[in-house]
Amino acid sequence: MIRLGMMARETPTMTIAAAIAEAKALQLDAVDLHLSGMKRDLDYLRHVRNECLRSGLMIGYAGGGTFVGLPEDREERQAQGRADVDATAFLGAQVLRLFARHKWPETLDEQEALWGPMIEGFQEVADYAAARGVQVALQNHDNGSFAMNSVQVLRILREVDRKNFTFVLDTGQWQGAIGSDPRGEWDPAVDLYDDYIKPTAPYATYVRAKIYKIDSGREEWVDYGRIVQILRAVDFNGTIGLVFELGDRNPCDDVECRRLAVRHLREVIAAAYAE
Repeated sequence: MIRLGMMARETPTMTIAAAIAEAKALQLDAVDLHLSGMKRDLDYLRHVRNECLRSGLMIGYAGGGTFVGLPEDREERQAQGRADVDATAFLGAQVLRLFARHKWPETLDEQEALWGPMIEGFQEVADYAAARGVQVALQNHDNGSFAMNSVQVLRILREVDRKNFTFVLDTGQWQGAIGSDPRGEWDPAVDLYDDYIKPTAPYATYVRAKIYKIDSGREEWVDYGRIVQILRAVDFNGTIGLVFELGDRNPCDDVECRRLAVRHLREVIAAAYAE
């Protein structure tokens, strides 16, 4: 059965401790921890791990950084990647999420000059992670990324070619999709489901389900009934981590929005298994 989790990160309005408590109250299965902004000393990591255990929550993905950038910053990126792997291993998270975040260059020469070193960087961190029993996974993003569409995602997966390098499918952050930038607008030539989700779903080991407009009790921007059907068709049996990008488009407060989203996803998951 597909499991449900929610994102936990340190923000001005939410702490990791509060997110863990809320996930427990919502009877979720997991929390996803963003390492950015999170203390890294072992006592704190041990505390977070123990709180998740006591709350009956597994740690889904740990959120890491990007592997695209200037050559002179390469060692800094790789060092951060190794540190993220070590934290993921200590926490016992299922997977370390990685980005290919960088402005897509206009010329082919510029694109390829960054592409090759990115692949090498992913391979290096994947090898480091494999030696420590850690799975790593690329997450798609919108037009501020080298993984903004399914063609790019599949090319990266093919060229990195590591057994422990998989894919975190973000349902909203695709080029020209309604959850990309500017949020709420979309390219009518883009079909989120056929162009992006169907081609990449077979490679997904984790899913990030964006929630944008849920006050009606059903997510209005993204059809999760259809997405769960796609996931079931490729025998996905992992975790869907809810990511709340609510804004002021929902008249109810964030706590109620999260409750509605959990109920909605549970309903569409149950319906998919009943068919």
